[in-house]
This record gives sequence, C-alpha cells and structure tokens, in this order.
Amino acid sequence: MTTKTYLCIQRSDGGNCEPPSPSDMEKMYANFMAWKEKFADNIIDMGGKLASGGKLVRHGGVVTDGPYMETKEIIGGFMIISAESYEEAEQVVRESPGVAGNGTSVEIREIQTQ
Repeated sequence: MTTKTYLCIQRSDGGNCEPPSPSDMEKMYANFMAWKEKFADNIIDMGGKLASGGKLVRHGGVVTDGPYMETKEIIGGFMIISAESYEEAEQVVRESPGVAGNGTSVEIREIQTQ
C-alpha cells in the first residue's frame, strides 16, 4: 500500500480558559512525548503553534490583517503525518494530545501530490 501525507490542523473553541497548573503541564508534556515516540514513524513535521494575527492576501493584491475565521473556533497549530490510509491517520490523531482537552479537535486533510 502507498503511504500518503496528511495535514493535521489543531482547532479549539474560542474564549479564554484557565492556564494549566505546573503539575498539569508536566503530565501533558509526558503524554505528548510518549505519543510522539509511539508515532515517530508517522510524524513528518510537528509543525508548531501559530502566532495570533497574520495577513490575508486577496485577489488583486489587497492585503488586510487576518487571519479571518469564525470567532467561535481558533486554529492553533498544525503538523504533517504519513499514513497508509485515513484510518491510520485517524488513529495517530485520536491518540494525540491535540484532542485530549474539551473543545479541541484536529482536522485531517490528505495532501494530494497529483
């Protein structure tokens, strides 16, 4: 079977939330490292957290501050993984810390090469 590449977009509900305690951060980091090690063969690029703000370039070269999205949802980061199928990509994401909290989700999109 051919390996495919997937873009995974980290999403969360908008709004302010309580920052995690140092002990919670330590647990989250340990869970993240265990997940990252388990799926090391699938992870191509861990991407990263996206900064707030940005620019939106429209047809005709008009540039405005952005990004523009529904305010009820925030895109917080991305990563790129490889898998033989959507089902395998789903398993990688299902076990990721990116879906561990309430109001979080990860969108999986196959990156087409043809």
